Amino acid sequence: MRALVIVHDPGSEAVLVGDRLEHHGFTLDRFEITTVANDPVGSAVELGDPTDYDLIVPMGSIWSVYDTDRIGSWISDELDFLRLADDADVPVFGVCFGAQALASALGGRVTRSSQPQVGWHPLDIAIDCGMPSGPWMQWHYDCFEPPTDATVLAQDQIGVQAFTVRRHLGVQFHPEVTRAHLDYWMDLSGTEELDDLGINLAELLEETSAREPEVRQRTNQLVDWFITDIAKF
Repeated sequence: MRALVIVHDPGSEAVLVGDRLEHHGFTLDRFEITTVANDPVGSAVELGDPTDYDLIVPMGSIWSVYDTDRIGSWISDELDFLRLADDADVPVFGVCFGAQALASALGGRVTRSSQPQVGWHPLDIAIDCGMPSGPWMQWHYDCFEPPTDATVLAQDQIGVQAFTVRRHLGVQFHPEVTRAHLDYWMDLSGTEELDDLGINLAELLEETSAREPEVRQRTNQLVDWFITDIAKF
């Protein structure tokens, strides 16, 4: 089986999610939107035919789905690609920006959040399902309204955190993150963002290290549930 991982910028690798997909026999093909941090690109992208894959995995991004003046035409190309995947019954597992893109492609809406959400937060699970309640890493400034035919699985005071529609799953949080991956984010972006939010980097890194074993277990459970109950492989 083949999974296409859409990497929007150098920090948006699949990490723990990718590890578990490989455990289930998926070969991961990466499509990089840009290889330069903080370069939003402005040109079209050719993602190909979604039916060439068994699964599409759009990951996070430092940009916003609605920020077309900065990121140019590639976001409309990606939304078209996700709509084609839905039409062809190819499942999508969207993470953070990827979940927002999935929601937008299928009729939902993405807007600026009333407040940023960064750090480890539990979920308020709306219905009985196989998705663990966390805590999960959050790092976003936007929120989304899912498509009208979607089922909301989790939400909090910021907004919807997870939804399903047909064979697709979108999660606002980051199930992929490890301590090493978080270190890489900091190498790419620096600490100014956390300083502005009043978040202590050393404490966040220490908490991430302490949580990593349980996060890997939760991510494995999340991916397993998605594959069997949502995507129905």
